[in-house]
Amino acid sequence: MIKLNINQAKTHLSAYVARVERGETILLCRRNQPVAELRPLRQRRTRKRPIGLATGEFKIPRRFFDPLPAELEAAFAGESA
Repeated sequence: MIKLNINQAKTHLSAYVARVERGETILLCRRNQPVAELRPLRQRRTRKRPIGLATGEFKIPRRFFDPLPAELEAAFAGESA
């Protein structure tokens, strides 16, 4: 992480923006007190995420599909006290 005073950042803004684009983080300070942070934005995904990435990594137990207890269903419906 780069720590800069605002005056320094203003003077060489283009160079620091280029560093941020490469993945660095910059902490902007006023009189050596942090006031802001510059970080690169996440890049948008260019391809769709494939389905089934976690296939075989865990198993859902059969009781997961059992009906909920009546008092829990009532609580979800806002009927419990």
